Order: sequence, then C-alpha cells, then structure tokens
Amino acid sequence: MKMLSALAATLFALVLWQAIVTLTGLPKFILPGPAVVAETWWQNRWLIAEHTWITAVEVLIGLVCGTVLGVVTALQLANSRAARVLVQPMLVFTQALPVFALAPLLTLWLGYGLWSKVAMAVLIIYFPITSSFFDGLMRTPPGYLDLARTMQASPRSVLWHIRIPAALPSLASGMRLAAVYAPIGAVIGEWVGSSQGLGYLMLLANGRAKTDLMFAAMLTLGVFSILLHLAVRRATARMAGEAR
Repeated sequence: MKMLSALAATLFALVLWQAIVTLTGLPKFILPGPAVVAETWWQNRWLIAEHTWITAVEVLIGLVCGTVLGVVTALQLANSRAARVLVQPMLVFTQALPVFALAPLLTLWLGYGLWSKVAMAVLIIYFPITSSFFDGLMRTPPGYLDLARTMQASPRSVLWHIRIPAALPSLASGMRLAAVYAPIGAVIGEWVGSSQGLGYLMLLANGRAKTDLMFAAMLTLGVFSILLHLAVRRATARMAGEAR
C-alpha cells in the first residue's frame, strides 16, 4: 500500500511538472520537462554515476562519523553535570551559525578534497544525533532506575543495561533525521569548493545553462537521499524494536 501511494504521488508530481511546462510554454533552458530530463539523465548516466559515487562516499563517512561523535557527546553530557554546563551552550551556538558561513572556513582548513565535505556533513547532523540521544538518556523510565537501585547495580551497569537500551528509540529518531540532513551538508561543501560530486555537477551545469543536466543531478540526489533514509529507517527500526 505504501509503495502504491509513493508511485501515485510520483506520477502526480510528474504530470503536474509536465502540465506547468506545457501551459507556461517556458523554454527548455529555463524549465525542461520530465521527458527531457530523463533523456539527459540517460545520455549522461555514467557522468552522473561518477559524481554520485563521490557524494555518496562523503555522505556515508559523514553519517558514520557524525553518529559516533554525537553518541559519545550525548553519553558524556548524560554522565557529567560539568559537561552539560560547558558543552550544551556550545552545541546551541554551532546551530545558530549559518552553514554557508562555515563551509568556506572548512574548505580553507581542510582543502578541496573529501574531508571538508565530510566535515560539513558531520557538522549538520551532529546536533540532531547528540540532542535526540541525550534526551533519551535523560528520560529513562523511573521504574527501571528504582529497580536498579534496589538491586544495587553499579552506575556503569545502569548505563549499559538500562539507560542506553531505553534511549535507543530516541537515537534511532535522530539517525533518521541525520540521514536526510547529511546529503545537504555534503552538497553545500561541494558548492563552496570542489571539482567532484553532485553539488559540483549542478553548479557546472548551471554555469553552462544546461538546466536539464542540473535537474538530472538534483533528482539523482533526491533519489539517493530517499534510499539512504529508507535504509537507515529500516536499520534503526530493528534497533529500536530490539531495545523495546
């Protein structure tokens, strides 16, 4: 049923897109139709695949690094009042800074290669992961904690056997958000300074007035983001289900 709903929504979007192109009579270099974009995608499929691979590597490495960093930070915040006083304001401050303002600095510090894009992806998902997992750790059901105290469990045992399992659904929620945000961070990094990736390909196509190629790259990025979100959702659903 969900698959049929997704196919129906996709078909409706394509029909609406084609209707706008037909009714407005806009030239192809301003708004190409879906058939033109599909043809361009097929003609440039190997070029798009090459750049998609670069972006995918950046996103996946950033997602893993950001998740690990967020989990470690959340554990530290949950177990140390001093860390909450010192680190939490810094986390909020980083979210107040525009991402585009940080991208040139990361490119300057880390260069035009892979790691500046990974850093952008990490930066954009770090807060959702940390915040969601930290909230889960701090909202452990009181009954579980009372039972642990009655059994004289050590703080480490309480953390590993009660608080972390109880917080896994919250971590799963944060990871699902991160799967959506990570491609945004990588592409922003590619826009600022790169010679590879879907973000670079979009800029290149835009500069040469190849709007159909730009649309093809954008749609490829969208499909990749959806597939990544579905994969993470399936993995985290299993993890959250086991936690329950």
